[in-house]
Amino acid sequence: MLRLLPGFVVGLVTAQLSPAASDPLFQQGSQAYQSANYTEAATAFRQLASQQPAVGTLQNLGTAEWQAGNVGPAIVAWEQAQWLDPLNPAVRMNLRFARKTAQLESPDLAWYEVISSWLPLNLWAWFAGISLWLALGMATLPGILRWRKAGWHQALAAFGLMVFFLTIPAQLGVHTRSKLGFVLQKDTPLRLTPTHEAQLVTRLAAGESARCERVHGNYLFVRIGSQRLKGWILREQFGTVVDKARG
Repeated sequence: MLRLLPGFVVGLVTAQLSPAASDPLFQQGSQAYQSANYTEAATAFRQLASQQPAVGTLQNLGTAEWQAGNVGPAIVAWEQAQWLDPLNPAVRMNLRFARKTAQLESPDLAWYEVISSWLPLNLWAWFAGISLWLALGMATLPGILRWRKAGWHQALAAFGLMVFFLTIPAQLGVHTRSKLGFVLQKDTPLRLTPTHEAQLVTRLAAGESARCERVHGNYLFVRIGSQRLKGWILREQFGTVVDKARG
C-alpha cells in the first residue's frame, strides 16, 4: 500500500510503502504528521521502527524528524533506510536534498564500500553462499555420483568461483560501512580524551558523518573522514546506521 505524507519540503519525495498501515503507531504518526505535530509523529515512527525496521517506516521517521528541525536524526533515519534498500530512489533523493540544504558532505566511502552499496546487503550474502556451493558442487558431484565430467561442469564451477570472489570486497564493504554513523546534535563537541573536562578538538555539525573505531564507557572514538579529524564523542550524540536497520 502506497502512503503519502503530504506537505513536506519541496524537492523531497514522501511516498512510502507502509509496512503495517493498520498499526496503531503508524496511524498515530500519520495523523500527527498531517496535524503538523512533527515531534509526536517522529516519536511514533521511531517506536514503530524499533519494532519493525522497514524502509518505509524509517523513511517516514526521517521525514518527520526533518520537519521538526532535527537534521541529524533525519539523516540517520534515511541512512538506515538506505542501508536496507540502497536502490530506493526516494531515500536517495531525500539524503541528497538534506545534505545540500544543510551543506553537508556525503560519507567518504572506499571503493569496496561503494560496491557493497549497489545491492541490499542480504543479497551479497546470498550470492556468496549460492556461488560457493555451485562451485563446490560442480567440482565434486561428478566424481561422487560417477558422472562423466563435461565441459559445462567445469564452466559452472569456474563461474561460481568467480562470482564468490567478486562478492568478497562487497562483504568487506558491508562490514566496514556498519561502523558508519552521524552526529545527532548541532555543535556537538569532539574531545581529545573521553572525559567531560577534556580539551575540545572542534564542534561538529548535525548530520556530519563519522566512523566509530572504539568505545570507552559512554564515549565513542570517531574519525571524521571529510575533515581527517579524530576524537571522542558522547554515545547519545551519535547515531549509527545499524541501530535499527539490521538486515
